[in-house]
Amino acid sequence: MRKTKYLILSSVAISVLAPVSVHAQEAPQAAAPSDEIVVTARREDEKLKDVPASVTVITAAAIANTGARVAADYVQLTPGVTIVSGVVEAGDTQIAIRGINGARDGENNVALVVDGVLKSNTALLAQDQGALTQIEILKGPQGAYYGRSAVAGAIVIATKKPGDKLEVSGRASAANNNTFAGAAVVSGPLGSNLGFVVNGEYATTDGFYRDIFQTSPLYASTYPNQPKGIGASVDDNQRWNINGRLLYTPSSDTEIDLKARYSKLKGAAIAFNAIFQLPGLAAAFNAPVFNIDANKHQFVFARNINPENNQSSFETSVRLSQTLTDAIKLTGYVSYSNTKNDFYADGTSGTFGFFNNESTCIATAAALKGFPVQAPFGVDLGNPAVFLNPYSPVTCDGSQYQRRNQRDISAEVRLAGDAGSGLNWSLGSYYLNIDRFNCNNLGVDTGQGVIRECYTTDPRNRTEALAEDTFKTNVYAFFGSLEYKPTDKLKLSFAGRYDIEQRETENGIPAGRLTRWVGNVLTGNPNGTATTPANYYLNPGLDPAYNPSGVLAPRKQTYKHFQPKISISYAATDNVNLFANWGIGFKTGGFNNAGSAAIVNGFFNAGIGAGLTIFDDYKKEISSAWEAGVKGTIVPGVNFELAGYITNVRNSQFFEFFVGPFGLLRVVSNIDKVTFKGVEGSFNARIAKGFTVFGSANYTDSEIKKNSARPYTVGNDAPATSKYTVNLGAQYDGPITDSLGLLLRADYRLTGPTYFHTVQNNNVPTIFGLGANYTNSRRDAYGILNLRGGLKGDHWSLVAFANNVTKKRYLQEVIVAPEFGGAFVAPGALRTIGVEGTFKF
Repeated sequence: MRKTKYLILSSVAISVLAPVSVHAQEAPQAAAPSDEIVVTARREDEKLKDVPASVTVITAAAIANTGARVAADYVQLTPGVTIVSGVVEAGDTQIAIRGINGARDGENNVALVVDGVLKSNTALLAQDQGALTQIEILKGPQGAYYGRSAVAGAIVIATKKPGDKLEVSGRASAANNNTFAGAAVVSGPLGSNLGFVVNGEYATTDGFYRDIFQTSPLYASTYPNQPKGIGASVDDNQRWNINGRLLYTPSSDTEIDLKARYSKLKGAAIAFNAIFQLPGLAAAFNAPVFNIDANKHQFVFARNINPENNQSSFETSVRLSQTLTDAIKLTGYVSYSNTKNDFYADGTSGTFGFFNNESTCIATAAALKGFPVQAPFGVDLGNPAVFLNPYSPVTCDGSQYQRRNQRDISAEVRLAGDAGSGLNWSLGSYYLNIDRFNCNNLGVDTGQGVIRECYTTDPRNRTEALAEDTFKTNVYAFFGSLEYKPTDKLKLSFAGRYDIEQRETENGIPAGRLTRWVGNVLTGNPNGTATTPANYYLNPGLDPAYNPSGVLAPRKQTYKHFQPKISISYAATDNVNLFANWGIGFKTGGFNNAGSAAIVNGFFNAGIGAGLTIFDDYKKEISSAWEAGVKGTIVPGVNFELAGYITNVRNSQFFEFFVGPFGLLRVVSNIDKVTFKGVEGSFNARIAKGFTVFGSANYTDSEIKKNSARPYTVGNDAPATSKYTVNLGAQYDGPITDSLGLLLRADYRLTGPTYFHTVQNNNVPTIFGLGANYTNSRRDAYGILNLRGGLKGDHWSLVAFANNVTKKRYLQEVIVAPEFGGAFVAPGALRTIGVEGTFKF
């Protein structure tokens, strides 16, 4: 093994990325026409109109004119792409491209490449990646070209390079809800061959939603020892980062790019309400709140624990670009990243009576009886008709603490032929080592805050249930490509990548019977009798009733796959190109927290006959994608594209969330077969000097063909797949006088209806003995209008902006917990109105 690593790291059989022969999508948000936009989709600078690639480009001008800073901003400018970000915690970002979506707690589904370096951990997508100069979004499997886990596509980001003179620039903005942001960039030469860039960014907001309990007098009187935070805010966020870059060019043939980045974030977590989806109960008691339409839910946040998410990261990389001969170029990099992420919040166990015999539960329920929490939940411990809610103002729901730390080391080398010749080639190799730690701690809430430890016997917040695992991964990959141009109009290309992923995991909880705290006697025992210290397991997966061995043994698995891509591009006329391509996407399999299968089998299959198939290991995901289309120019200044696609996915990885007397459980399962069929188009028209109108649309029809995990869901839509997206907009960016310009811009985004789970209009048994149906958990279509307008000088700008002008209320995510009989819903951002100023000299 050591020899293999050495050979790969020292290999010089490396290549610059081969060209992708698919269509170059005309980006409707681009501020410049396509013949002026330069992209790096083939790892070389060339005009967008000449690239046979599916690329949506957000230029430096468009970044400035839209205010796009992080993934949630620029994804909303891109047709066929949706995102869920920051509702659980900052590192939890789920991107779906043409229906292909990532599984929370699984591997990435989108390759993130920043300045030529592949980032193996996309947990930082919620943060600014530096002084952005261009963003390119590629759709469809890109693993053959862009690397690991690019089953849905790739996001390629370029940041500022140093120039030959000193430059200083900055921006500052202020908006409602105590929202402030600022950034500064300093760059320039340090000598004839050395340049630098240093930039920092800071942003803070109180968010849009407030906690009605933590602003009430009862909060201070009931919890005098509770640590105080922002308190009233549900979705506050504060982040900062600093980036440094040194670019050394000792000769025209050599470039060494050294980068380092440090970031910190502190914000809220778990911005959810729980709702029931029990139509039988709603009908029996004539109580619609037991089967509410998730889109009509009125959010009420009333929690005794002020949730908090902390994230810090250090990243560094060095990249070499060396011209060996006139026809051969060598590139390579070594990268290191270390991200630490944790959060704590109220627990989910209130509904199950897990902590009902705790003295603090009894006392806080008595003190807060009748407090107006979200219907149909209530605070009345002795009333069997009242459900205690998750994330409640009483301590009866317990606490949760989760930690996810990850350290990555990667290296890549590429050797490429002349990209301008008739026959181009590339070869390369890649290595990645991942060391990840994950824990989920369900604790007793005594009203004294949360201890930020995976396991603690501290009586203020002792651990009651625990999942704790370490995950280690070694990735080896070899890739190459070949492009042939038999004529000036025809291009044929083939690329391939072979990945070997060796993964292993080890449970951190010792084998054997780990009991509760001595003296703690509670209800809600999974064995059906009174829970005592003698018969409860810290991880229920250790219980021989569900796991005969009573042991959670270490596991190892190797996942391998070859990812080919074949493309053809034909210039039908000087202004119209035709294209077609086929490719395979691969995302590695992996491991759930140890004991997951035992818990599901014991609590849900044996307990209520749920008929679930969940494994501690989940399978690799393989997709086969076809695409064909046309792009070009109708008349000067009017560009268009139209493409159709079909993607078949095997073992699509999907996130499942289970709650019950054991606390909560997060697992990744597989959907055996899913099909996506769709069409996508866009246009960009320059009406007059400085005035542009643009639009794009995507329609995706998805269907689950086979699902062993939940066979009754066959025929349903794929989860997290929006039926359609529509982007429309207009921009004027032109002069008023010789020294003064005017910017006016409008962007409208319509996102179609979306189910977030495989379970949709299906009847499902629940742990309450009632049937659930999740028709009402589909997110309705919603439209968001953003406006920007202001003045621009040669070295400054002052712009007013309004995001979500109409204050449209919509759901960001619906996490369905089928056997719970309900779902956890998170609201989307409301209206932000502010002003931004920039300077540059």
